[in-house]
Amino acid sequence: MNIKYFKALWGMTGTLEEQFSDIAKAGYDGIEALLPSKEEESQFKELLEKHQFDYIAQIHTYGDHIESFTELTNRAKEFNPLLINSHSAKDSMTFDEQLNFFEKALIIEKQTGVPIAHETHRGRAMFTPWHTASLLNIFEDLKITADFSHWCCVCESLLQDQVENLSIAIERTIHIHGRVGHAEGPQVSDPSAPEYERELKVHESWWNQIIKQKADQGAKYLTFCPEFGPPGYMQTLPFTGQPVADLWKVCNWMTNRMKANYRPDND
Repeated sequence: MNIKYFKALWGMTGTLEEQFSDIAKAGYDGIEALLPSKEEESQFKELLEKHQFDYIAQIHTYGDHIESFTELTNRAKEFNPLLINSHSAKDSMTFDEQLNFFEKALIIEKQTGVPIAHETHRGRAMFTPWHTASLLNIFEDLKITADFSHWCCVCESLLQDQVENLSIAIERTIHIHGRVGHAEGPQVSDPSAPEYERELKVHESWWNQIIKQKADQGAKYLTFCPEFGPPGYMQTLPFTGQPVADLWKVCNWMTNRMKANYRPDND
């Protein structure tokens, strides 16, 4: 099984062409990003073709969540994405409202013909491991983007007491957001720093379980994005607002570590 590596445009600077070029030079297989503006749509498609990039479309539902989900997934399909990563519904919705959303979302996914992964994200329906497990147990076709750094923050722990709930989440994962979180936040300042060795190893243990599970299931590939973010995800120095680490270097370090630790002949 191969791992396809994606770089998020989130936090990058420069023109769209410069961003794509930098990502290509760094050896990524594709990009993950929100849908481009109407003004950038043509250029965006041209750059995907030029660099032979796969594309993971990221969408955020809002307002009437199923209506916006429908609109955004239909537009995303125009870009021929490998998959759609969705920030779906809200944590403040009732459980019945969430059930209604995901029931309809699965119908729309079939109509769209593009795999959709619902992200485990603060503020969204899948904001805790136990709530996510409840949804996954009800909908056997529901798939997720594993961004367990959010759960560390919400649960104020490294999820030692969530083994059973993590198990079903790992089973349903089709995309990994490779960001390392900690008990007090969704992002460590730099995963290469020795003070975060424990957090790094715990996250890597989850990712390794996902990789093994997908390989055992016969998947041809799994997608991975080192989705560390800029300020205010990244910590800054007081008064100056200076980031404490270089976002580009942090993302590349995480990707290169994954490449070193996992090769197709290791599955």
